[in-house]
Amino acid sequence: MPLSLNVKLGPLELATPLLTASGCAGYGKELDQYQDLSCFGAIVGKSISREPRLGNPYPRTAEVAAGMLNAIGLQNEGFDSFVKSTLPKMRSFGTKAIVNVVGHDFDEYVWLCRHFDAEQGIAALELNLSCPNVKGGMKFATDAGECERLVRACRDATKLPLIAKLSPNVTSISEIARAAERGGADILSAVNTFVGMSVDWRRREPRLANVTGGMSGPAIKPLALRCVHEVARAARLPVIAIGGISSADDLLEFMVVGAGACQVGTYLFVEPDCGAAIIADLKKKLIEAGVQSPSELVGTLKV
Repeated sequence: MPLSLNVKLGPLELATPLLTASGCAGYGKELDQYQDLSCFGAIVGKSISREPRLGNPYPRTAEVAAGMLNAIGLQNEGFDSFVKSTLPKMRSFGTKAIVNVVGHDFDEYVWLCRHFDAEQGIAALELNLSCPNVKGGMKFATDAGECERLVRACRDATKLPLIAKLSPNVTSISEIARAAERGGADILSAVNTFVGMSVDWRRREPRLANVTGGMSGPAIKPLALRCVHEVARAARLPVIAIGGISSADDLLEFMVVGAGACQVGTYLFVEPDCGAAIIADLKKKLIEAGVQSPSELVGTLKV
């Protein structure tokens, strides 16, 4: 049989196991000039809220060793503008469009899921339960009861495949994963950023106006691998891995520990055309290993 990169994550079928991570590539148009976006199984857009958000004050990003901190604060154009102006373009790239939704409160999440359910050309909704850079942004990611309650309400509001995005900033990510599963999530994505900070000691000032921000990039990969391994063992749902992915080897490591697909994020700032290169190398490595589908490797870690 010829090599196939197709993967199936519950109700979501993708042409490749590589997706973009929310917040790192806008809604696709920023990357379209660098590569054919069909190399991605899906474009996962930046978080959308019901009303426009301005985000946090500047400075909002800081480069650190082997990664970056960001405290953008979920800046976005809001539902109406997104549906009218951005979603049509997002659906035109020859790959699937996944909308990441975020709410100030319980009701806003549910409202968004219900209204996106009526839109055409959306492959799935990813619930941003776990942004560490806004007030109250962690509530639904750190309390298992609240997580289950929100996911269940969103599940009732939409027929679209539902992805629950989990935070690593918890005592037990396994407990939250099981709560999202009980609530009716179809897929889990793990992990969002780790809370961190950077300071300028000469000025005695933080480098982010928000003081703390979300840490991403290669430095978090070992931590994310551990989280994905725990989530995959704790829940019966497919897992999409996020955290420090910059190569085909990274993607395959996450698949071996239990991920069915991976999102690349921070590395897009370094190599905006990396998607095509990762997929080309992935094909080569799978052929060399005598593997006909990346799905054959999912959860095969010998422990």
